[in-house]
Amino acid sequence: MLQPILKTVDLNDSQIQYLHYPGNGPTIIMLHATGFLPWLWHPIARELNKNHSFEIIAPYFCDHRETDPDKGGFHWALLAQDFYHMCLQLDIQNPHLIGHSMGAVVATLSHTVCKLQARTMILIEPIFLPDPFYQTMMPVDQHPLAGKSIRRKNYWKDANEAYQYLRSKALFQNWDEEMLQLYIKHGMMPLDDGGLTLTCSPKREVALLMGGMHHNPWPLLDQIQCPTLIIEGGTSENQQVIDLKKATKMIPQGTYQIVEKAGHLVPMEFPMVCLDILLKFIEK
Repeated sequence: MLQPILKTVDLNDSQIQYLHYPGNGPTIIMLHATGFLPWLWHPIARELNKNHSFEIIAPYFCDHRETDPDKGGFHWALLAQDFYHMCLQLDIQNPHLIGHSMGAVVATLSHTVCKLQARTMILIEPIFLPDPFYQTMMPVDQHPLAGKSIRRKNYWKDANEAYQYLRSKALFQNWDEEMLQLYIKHGMMPLDDGGLTLTCSPKREVALLMGGMHHNPWPLLDQIQCPTLIIEGGTSENQQVIDLKKATKMIPQGTYQIVEKAGHLVPMEFPMVCLDILLKFIEK
């Protein structure tokens, strides 16, 4: 079974870990959602690499900087700068950028603010909040997502208990089986007593969530210079607050596609549907 190589890139004052799938074709960079991890791209990345020869880079954004959620968290513009410098260090030029949730916004900022050139961008459920969210700083307990995440369960006695717990939660009920197993294997780490705890702790996840409120992406959308696909989950709760059809119309070469039965976590629920959509867009 094809497995990626775990590597680390040195920045001036930090390090970023990433999964590397060497290939002879164009480079695809896959940026994960808030609080998750690059291994959740694996079923898609494996097929892109094995059957289509793409070189895949999937960074891990959780703990490469110390941040305080009560002091503004980890600004996504800083995350985009770190990602941009990572690409410079690795001499990655003109990649295809694929981002999910937070990763989609980081891709957008890296391309428009940091001027990272891209062949295409595919933004899956990007967190383009309404304008008023970027005009008011709120405490953690009032943030609609961070207030829940800080109370996230963070201990299970073993992998079986973790599996049963996750399957009982609406967020994970529709996950592809391999995706859920990857999350338990790589998104949790063992403790001395044999139990499991989240690799990206609730505090770090909250720091990332709070950091998403500092840079409004809406004024940047008309500056995107590459063909861009926005993918939305047909049952995503984000539809109540995020207008991705409007965002698509603001992007000069924007295209919109909906995955009807998917929620916010489209790649985890329908990885092979995502693979088909990504391939068709990139090859077009």
